[in-house]
Amino acid sequence: MNFLELFVIAVGLSMDAFAASVCKGLSVQKVSAVQAGTVGVYFGGFQALMPLIGYFIGSRFQGLITRFDHWVAFLLLGMIGYAMIKESRSGEENLNGSFDRKTMLTLAVATSIDALVIGITFAALKANIFQAVGLIGVTTFAFSWAGIHIGNLFGSRYKSVAEIFGGSVLILLGAKILVQHLMAG
Repeated sequence: MNFLELFVIAVGLSMDAFAASVCKGLSVQKVSAVQAGTVGVYFGGFQALMPLIGYFIGSRFQGLITRFDHWVAFLLLGMIGYAMIKESRSGEENLNGSFDRKTMLTLAVATSIDALVIGITFAALKANIFQAVGLIGVTTFAFSWAGIHIGNLFGSRYKSVAEIFGGSVLILLGAKILVQHLMAG
């Protein structure tokens, strides 16, 4: 995978965290630098950690999935993308104004489960995992930091759009991987 593809994945993965950050921004009167940093560190950190864990899991079982890696990438990215788009339609918002460790940990894990699966895909595609996790972490930090401010300023208008965008990007990337592999083979 090249840098642009990794960046596209990083943006797609960060959309869940962005949407959650928008909700956090809605939950407070005025966002402080500490709150924005807390949201960025939790979401960016877990979005970076989960693909690393997934990569090591995927590397362990790589021999089993090598013949089907393009299908695995297509299906996983497609399912994650579809779930993000479906979630955007649910209309549910978590307006919990707490920034305590338990709340942030729960949100960070919930928004980064899809990144664990992407890590398995990275192992199958032999991606540079350190470049990938660094880019995902930094991108998610930036989107989360911006999301809390946007949520506080504009409200929930952009939450659904962000989830639809992120889901669509992941679906299109999965289709690209599949088509590239089928064209090469």
